[in-house]
Amino acid sequence: MTSILIAYGTGEGQTKKVAEYIDSVLEGQGFDVTTTHVSEASDIAVSEFDGVLIGASVNNRTHQPEVLTFVERYNQALADRPSGFFQLSLASAFSSEWARDGAADYVEKLEGTTGWHPDRVGLFAGALKYTQYDFKMRWLFKLAALAFGLDTDTSRDYEYTDWDDVEHFATSFGELVESKRPPSRHDGTIQSTVRGTVGRRGVALSLAIGLAGVIYFVSRWDKGTDQRQ
Repeated sequence: MTSILIAYGTGEGQTKKVAEYIDSVLEGQGFDVTTTHVSEASDIAVSEFDGVLIGASVNNRTHQPEVLTFVERYNQALADRPSGFFQLSLASAFSSEWARDGAADYVEKLEGTTGWHPDRVGLFAGALKYTQYDFKMRWLFKLAALAFGLDTDTSRDYEYTDWDDVEHFATSFGELVESKRPPSRHDGTIQSTVRGTVGRRGVALSLAIGLAGVIYFVSRWDKGTDQRQ
């Protein structure tokens, strides 16, 4: 079964929610999926997975430091197999070009810092978790929301993630991993066995033909000798 690792960092929990949703989509398509926070992924053998997805959110214009550490640590393993990155930010909640460019800039910064270039990138809108902010952060986010036309009722939380986009991203990544997956050891064993069997049969046939030729030659030589006697 094709295996996929999803490792994520999160601020208020929305990235975790997205990671778990991607997990459910991929498992529904028959993949063997392991989903974990990057801080708990140190004991996981990344190289044993057929594909790797990494998720992070943008906080204070940067991703979680532990995500960057994880990417730098497993850079070679990520380069050796299909990999993808999904990002949550409020910039992706807007349809304007400058907002899209801003969200993309965060990814380019991550690529420049780590040297990792994921095969698939998903840019998703995050959430305003007013109830999880302290007084100062709550009003700072309210002012930003007011300026950009987002919700400002600080007594509740708002989710802007487009789950259809998330599902499409998950499906696309699954198809990529499946297309790049090398033949399994089991398949290789079968092919080797078949080739070995065919080879042994060919050798046996050659020996049989050669033996028949020797027998024919000897029999003809014996008849010739009898006639000469």
